[in-house]
Amino acid sequence: MKYISILQAEFLYRKNRFIAICKKGFKNLTVYVPNTGRCKELLTEGCKVFLTYNDSPNRKTSYTLIAVVKGNKIINIDSQAPNQVVEEAIINNKIDLGFKVDKIKREYTHCDSRFDFYLEGEGKKALMEVKGVTLESNGVVAFPDSPTKRGLKHIMGLVNSKEDYFTYILFVIQMKDVKFFTPNYLTDKDFSKALFSAANEGVNVLAYDCNVTRNSLDIADKVPVILEERWNSDLLKK
Repeated sequence: MKYISILQAEFLYRKNRFIAICKKGFKNLTVYVPNTGRCKELLTEGCKVFLTYNDSPNRKTSYTLIAVVKGNKIINIDSQAPNQVVEEAIINNKIDLGFKVDKIKREYTHCDSRFDFYLEGEGKKALMEVKGVTLESNGVVAFPDSPTKRGLKHIMGLVNSKEDYFTYILFVIQMKDVKFFTPNYLTDKDFSKALFSAANEGVNVLAYDCNVTRNSLDIADKVPVILEERWNSDLLKK
């Protein structure tokens, strides 16, 4: 996926979950943050960020913070981007699901859960939930970076649907060059234990990293998934 009207700025501080103040030259900008996660290890005072500009009169602010530079990595933090890049990747056969998809529906409701995707092809039907990953430490990436009851509900919904559908949860790692993905037991043990259990019950747990530039995000390569708790003890402490 591509972004347009990109500008580089300096991050100053986050006023609340949705609004940050950034600096461009001598001007302070009020910026929308499209990510409700904490992102504390990313959004640090003085860090380089990339913004999109949209002067629509329906917007409260013309700027949106889409990516952050951390060390030598550009990390996309746009929580609306993963679903779009996954759809593009499925259409282009870049994600290995075990079958070729010829029908895609977004926002599909089954029982009391709404899933990101319904997929169909080669006589198979599948449900998929997508989660964006921005938390990284020492090359290890993890989800979530804050407790998520909604994420836990999605896992249980996939478990309850696996008799009728192939079920997938796909973690989109919004950066490149990582070692492996693991659930973040330190932040949300309930979600992490549920993910481990779901995998043992037949839910497919996948992780893919992304090629990221200042104005693009695209699915790249499959990343190893390690679900055991032991990997969390030191790697993700801040």
